[in-house]
Amino acid sequence: MAIDSSMGRRTFLKGTAAAAAMASLAACAGTNPNETLEENAAESENPARGEGNPDAVARMYLNNPACIEPYNLQENQGTQVGFQLFDTLLKYDYTNQELQPCAAMEWNVNEEATEFTFTLQPGATFANGDPVTAECFKRGWTRIVDPTTDPDNPSVIAYHLAMVEGYQELSEGKTTDFAGVQAPSDDTLVVTLSQPYADFLYVCCHPALVPVPEAAVTDAGQFYVAPIGNGPFMMDGEWVDGQEISVVRNDNYYGAKASIGGVYFNIQRDVETAWREFQAGNLDICDIPSQQVPDAIAQYGESEDGYTITPEHQVLNGDQTSTYYLVVNCEDPTLSEKAVRQAISLSIDRQAICDALFQGTRSPADNIIPPGINGYEPEAWPYAKYDVDQAKQVLSDAGIDPSTITLTLVYNGDGGHGEIMQMVQADLQNNLGMTVNLDQKEWATILDDYQAGAYQIGRLGWIADYPIMDNFLFPLFYTDNGDNRSQYSNPDVDTAMDEARSNTDDAARIAALQEVNKTIAEDCPVIPLMFYKFSMCGSDHVLSLYEDPQGKFYFADSAFSE
Repeated sequence: MAIDSSMGRRTFLKGTAAAAAMASLAACAGTNPNETLEENAAESENPARGEGNPDAVARMYLNNPACIEPYNLQENQGTQVGFQLFDTLLKYDYTNQELQPCAAMEWNVNEEATEFTFTLQPGATFANGDPVTAECFKRGWTRIVDPTTDPDNPSVIAYHLAMVEGYQELSEGKTTDFAGVQAPSDDTLVVTLSQPYADFLYVCCHPALVPVPEAAVTDAGQFYVAPIGNGPFMMDGEWVDGQEISVVRNDNYYGAKASIGGVYFNIQRDVETAWREFQAGNLDICDIPSQQVPDAIAQYGESEDGYTITPEHQVLNGDQTSTYYLVVNCEDPTLSEKAVRQAISLSIDRQAICDALFQGTRSPADNIIPPGINGYEPEAWPYAKYDVDQAKQVLSDAGIDPSTITLTLVYNGDGGHGEIMQMVQADLQNNLGMTVNLDQKEWATILDDYQAGAYQIGRLGWIADYPIMDNFLFPLFYTDNGDNRSQYSNPDVDTAMDEARSNTDDAARIAALQEVNKTIAEDCPVIPLMFYKFSMCGSDHVLSLYEDPQGKFYFADSAFSE
């Protein structure tokens, strides 16, 4: 998913996430059918839960989301809220590197990896008391793909379901039924794919692929600002755009009840303002402005594992499954020439940006795939390095005079993005003689501009929706996908990616995707800059709070003193 601000277990980063996928194929996985999710959750319960105040309300800084309901959970700010409100079929456990039950208690996959059958947890309800049935999952998935759900604001994440049978007909408005998603009984969901896709179980962990009640259709406007979910928290009032979102414990939740009373998401325009609020004692979880990281570590102490906030170890700095990159409009007249894109990439001093702005909390990116994702190869993107002489040669070979090029870099003002773009601007002007302008806009506006192709170069971050290589390549580079903001299209890449995704042999699939990655790297439709690390801090009120490598906070299993 796209990420707006800096966002992991080291044990996960040492392992192979995709290797677990085939282990569950043609077999039954999940819990014992006689056990409930609540019983399973109790077994892994955070020891600190009993030490905290069950009525505590966590106060977290949030930038204004693009959307908080499943239909369009496209970036990390909205997903942070959606994750608290909804449960997916499965979840990925980064500690044990395995898929685990969530809304589904067990699942079966046929040998061809084309049919996936899920048995739902018994007795589950939405926050409003409506039962959670297989039909609710069908409804939720259908409305993401159906173009009539919101004709003026189509979902940009529908492509996650593109491999499901009937996707094409539904997405083109030829039918209102999602043929590949069937509910033969209330507790059985059967998903049929149009081609083999061994990694589909990981797709089912995407925070948007959840059930929704009838109210999502009958009262869509209200559902947009106050979604009704099946998760451990529920909305307390409505999302007040640009100001706040509040969620409280859902006491009707079918699993282990949340260990705190709620979460108050305080929406601020920028991280600097939010950090001042944190230091004043008005927030419990906040991003740290890049220049403040050393002082924050000295004052609050570093997390012992990089991902869990505990007293006196309050700064999270673990690695993330994410990449910060420049998104380039490949349909722009100037940037449609790949030599220009390659030269721009070669002219940026990534190490200098990391050193000057991030105090060691980020590392230069040599790939769109980050370390920790199985299939990562060092230096797989040959132009993702600093080599001004090569940049000039690339342009000379293409007969392009860089002094004739004028570019505009667009960015949102929070999270230190302005400083990054200023250094990129300086590199391009000083190294190549290009004229480069800066344009700061609101995050939601930028997303709209990206979707419309109304920009030249912007900035984005991508954090794994699910921890596999495919999740970086398919969303960002397959023709016409919603997150393909660079307007990139290469038929050879599309064909090779389709073939790789249908390969049920793990090693062969990964090797094929590595070749796809190298082809994309040569075209340079985006410019990888940095690999992310956390730079988050918790207050003294936090006794225990975990954030996974995708940046999702597990508030339901946290402990706060007040």
